[in-house]
Amino acid sequence: MERFDHQAVFVTGAGAGIGFALCKAFAEAGAHVGLNDLDAGLAARASAAINAGIGREAVHPYAFDVANVEAMQSGMRDFCARFDRLDVLIANAGITNYGGFLEYTPEAFARVMQVNLTGSYFSAQTAAHLMIERRIPGRIVLMSSITGIQAFLNLGAYGITKAGIRMMARSIALELGQYGITVNAISPGATLTERTLADDPGFEENWASVTPTGRAGYVEDIT
Repeated sequence: MERFDHQAVFVTGAGAGIGFALCKAFAEAGAHVGLNDLDAGLAARASAAINAGIGREAVHPYAFDVANVEAMQSGMRDFCARFDRLDVLIANAGITNYGGFLEYTPEAFARVMQVNLTGSYFSAQTAAHLMIERRIPGRIVLMSSITGIQAFLNLGAYGITKAGIRMMARSIALELGQYGITVNAISPGATLTERTLADDPGFEENWASVTPTGRAGYVEDIT
């Protein structure tokens, strides 16, 4: 990773897994990092672990649900005010609600849409306002998925959100390019994290058997 000395980077959904690995990589590269998670204790522990590993207070915990737009805006604005800048947002927060189409409930559908789509959209909007206010040609990265490109059983609603995030990046980029802000979506394949392993104890072996490379992805592949 290139150096990010004195830059301010905010990562949502970062208490573990891909988000945690990204926070660690940015902190090691010299950035000030805002680490968000829904679980306040996990956010605090994750931040402390990275700081202890690099020997400086680079990572700052922020506990909020990205689906709660007001709480998200307050947290991101606080982080930006602390360093008077925001250079990078990675909208990584997301949930997976497994279920087949015929059995899927309105409650599960609403929740996955609120976190994955509403959370990503308004996190990006908030970051854009902060960057524009400070004339910073920032970077916004949205977390899509291979499920937004290819259909998988029991991941229909989740895949819809990830396909939506791909279009979200295109539409936002079209509006923000005039400010020098770039917007991209990345689409990881099956990635071994604490969450995916908890959902499926055989995750690594199952996905390795159907992946052309013969292995599941790891968070280091994304950082």
